[in-house]
Amino acid sequence: MVFSSPVFLFLFLTAVYILYRIIPGITAKNILLLVFSLFFYAYGEPKAIILMIISIVMNYLFGLAMKSENKHRKAVLAVSVTANLLMLGVFKYAGFTAEMINLLPGVRVSVPQIALPIGISFYTFQAMSYVIDAYKDPKYIQKSLFNVALYITFFPQLVAGPIVKYYDFADQIDNRKTTAEMTAQGIRRFITGLSKKLLIANTMAVTADYVYGLDASELSMALAWLGALSYLFQIYFDFSGYSDMAIGLGKMFGFDFKENFNYPYISSSMQDFWRRWHISVSTWFKEYLYIPLGGNRKGKLRTAINKLIVFFCTGLWHGASLNFIVWGLINGGFMMFESYKVFNTEKWLKPLRHIYTMLVVTTAFVFFRAETISTACTFIGHMFNPFAIDTGQAQTAQFAQQMSPLFIVTFITAIVFSMPVWQTLRSRIKSERTVIMGETASYVISLVMLVLCIITLSSASYNPFIYFRF
Repeated sequence: MVFSSPVFLFLFLTAVYILYRIIPGITAKNILLLVFSLFFYAYGEPKAIILMIISIVMNYLFGLAMKSENKHRKAVLAVSVTANLLMLGVFKYAGFTAEMINLLPGVRVSVPQIALPIGISFYTFQAMSYVIDAYKDPKYIQKSLFNVALYITFFPQLVAGPIVKYYDFADQIDNRKTTAEMTAQGIRRFITGLSKKLLIANTMAVTADYVYGLDASELSMALAWLGALSYLFQIYFDFSGYSDMAIGLGKMFGFDFKENFNYPYISSSMQDFWRRWHISVSTWFKEYLYIPLGGNRKGKLRTAINKLIVFFCTGLWHGASLNFIVWGLINGGFMMFESYKVFNTEKWLKPLRHIYTMLVVTTAFVFFRAETISTACTFIGHMFNPFAIDTGQAQTAQFAQQMSPLFIVTFITAIVFSMPVWQTLRSRIKSERTVIMGETASYVISLVMLVLCIITLSSASYNPFIYFRF
């Protein structure tokens, strides 16, 4: 896959950035970005580029129909949402739907084998965001097909997010500046994300893949927890790393994207967790699904149903599998428990609230990672089985084998940097001179991390980002 080729990515990013800085005028720069964005996607998904172009043109026309004088604009909105979801459904959920139908007694349909276009979940939601925003406020109607295309295809966040809402992007298309300071900050942020992926997530992935690949008879309580915690850090540093890279690249081209993660592993409730985890998708579902459904304005029962619908859709959006649906419903269920004080965590001591949250998050992610629901249940059974503490010689050897010096150092690093260490230090610095020294040191550290990333890439195979498959 071209998106996972470090050489291609390096040459591509270098070429587009140099040309971007050379070409004068915002219009010419935007044309350059659109051309390179289309090339980026077409080079990796040559057949799927047609589908993307259809999505762009279709949603551009839907947007034009949102003029306030159009009496049928609400019907057009319904058609646009249906068309986008249908397109996403055919390519992402047709096979899954057929498999679910085949579970019914006496029913047998053929299961279509349709390749999933990379990034379709992200760019479809962005396209829907444009049309819905144009419906809410006609000032967002874009007469330029070119600008709509740039919004939907912009390559830094095209493949795996973050999902950028149109109203956050619209004003920056023709009104933005690229300064030396923004470029430096963007490069530093990009290196931060790359380091998260290559130096932390990929190391955690080795252990997570090993443990999840074991047969149930080979698992012990210690191994199960080792695998669960390894994946917990793998998915966070993998996905937040990609988001950092996208935000950094955006900044290099003058775009300011909102944060997608805000240290979710320091959360003290599931509601707090979802205010910090994958912020772009959680706010998308809140604005474009939860609130239109009625939010919390129509009584407790309706609110509970709305939340379950949202988290069912959140799980399904991540993948065409019952595992993802269960993962979504677990998250939604515990948020409901907190909202309606089924158990009042607000009265607990803060350390207990944090432990409770991380137990739910870690356990739920087992469904996210496991291949099947039965595998996930077996895995969780080993995690919480007190009789599995005393392991056999084989399990003990397997556990010790995974606890290499590299893993231990990386695991500790993951714990430290899943907390706002740097932000806390900066908030306590009062001296301007110390602030400047700290900023300088951060750039020096970034260069060191870049060297380590290059060494890592040259000595090991590249492991694609987890969210590339969504």
